[in-house]
Amino acid sequence: MYEKLVNYAARQLELDPADIRPDSTFDSLGIDSLDVVEMIMDLETELGVELDMEDQKITTFQELADFIDSKLA
Repeated sequence: MYEKLVNYAARQLELDPADIRPDSTFDSLGIDSLDVVEMIMDLETELGVELDMEDQKITTFQELADFIDSKLA
Protein backbone atom coordinates (compact mmCIF):
# COMPACT_ATOMS: atom_id res chain seq x y z
CA MET A 1 0.00 0.00 0.00
CA TYR A 2 2.87 2.36 0.78
CA GLU A 3 4.20 2.10 -2.80
CA LYS A 4 0.68 2.74 -4.14
CA LEU A 5 0.51 5.94 -2.08
CA VAL A 6 3.93 7.08 -3.30
CA ASN A 7 2.94 6.43 -6.90
CA TYR A 8 -0.31 8.32 -6.40
CA ALA A 9 1.48 11.31 -4.86
CA ALA A 10 4.03 11.35 -7.66
CA ARG A 11 1.35 11.16 -10.34
CA GLN A 12 -1.45 13.31 -8.92
CA LEU A 13 0.45 15.76 -6.74
CA GLU A 14 3.51 16.01 -8.99
CA LEU A 15 5.95 15.04 -6.24
CA ASP A 16 9.29 13.35 -6.80
CA PRO A 17 9.01 9.80 -5.44
CA ALA A 18 12.59 10.08 -4.18
CA ASP A 19 11.45 12.85 -1.81
CA ILE A 20 8.81 10.66 -0.19
CA ARG A 21 9.89 8.46 2.73
CA PRO A 22 7.71 6.40 5.06
CA ASP A 23 8.10 9.04 7.79
CA SER A 24 7.50 11.99 5.45
CA THR A 25 4.69 14.12 6.78
CA PHE A 26 2.10 15.51 4.43
CA ASP A 27 2.99 19.03 5.63
CA SER A 28 6.70 18.56 4.91
CA LEU A 29 5.84 17.71 1.30
CA GLY A 30 3.41 20.60 0.85
CA ILE A 31 0.34 18.35 0.83
CA ASP A 32 -2.60 20.18 2.34
CA SER A 33 -5.73 18.73 3.91
CA LEU A 34 -7.71 19.10 0.67
CA ASP A 35 -5.07 17.04 -1.17
CA VAL A 36 -5.30 14.36 1.53
CA VAL A 37 -9.11 14.26 1.28
CA GLU A 38 -8.91 13.93 -2.50
CA MET A 39 -6.32 11.16 -2.20
CA ILE A 40 -8.53 9.27 0.30
CA MET A 41 -11.59 9.63 -1.93
CA ASP A 42 -9.66 8.34 -4.95
CA LEU A 43 -8.32 5.39 -2.95
CA GLU A 44 -11.80 4.55 -1.62
CA THR A 45 -13.04 4.36 -5.19
CA GLU A 46 -10.06 2.37 -6.42
CA LEU A 47 -10.04 -0.08 -3.50
CA GLY A 48 -13.80 -0.33 -2.97
CA VAL A 49 -13.52 0.34 0.76
CA GLU A 50 -14.70 3.17 2.99
CA LEU A 51 -11.83 4.89 4.80
CA ASP A 52 -13.42 6.83 7.67
CA MET A 53 -10.56 8.99 8.90
CA GLU A 54 -12.60 11.31 11.10
CA ASP A 55 -10.97 10.26 14.39
CA GLN A 56 -7.57 9.37 12.94
CA LYS A 57 -4.35 11.29 13.60
CA ILE A 58 -2.53 10.36 10.41
CA THR A 59 0.36 12.61 9.40
CA THR A 60 2.78 10.41 7.44
CA PHE A 61 2.66 8.21 4.36
CA GLN A 62 3.44 5.09 6.40
CA GLU A 63 0.67 5.84 8.92
CA LEU A 64 -1.79 6.22 6.05
CA ALA A 65 -0.58 3.01 4.40
CA ASP A 66 -0.91 1.11 7.70
CA PHE A 67 -4.42 2.52 8.25
CA ILE A 68 -5.55 1.48 4.77
CA ASP A 69 -3.98 -1.97 5.17
CA SER A 70 -5.92 -2.42 8.42
CA LYS A 71 -9.19 -1.56 6.62
CA LEU A 72 -8.43 -4.06 3.86
CA ALA A 73 -7.63 -6.91 6.25
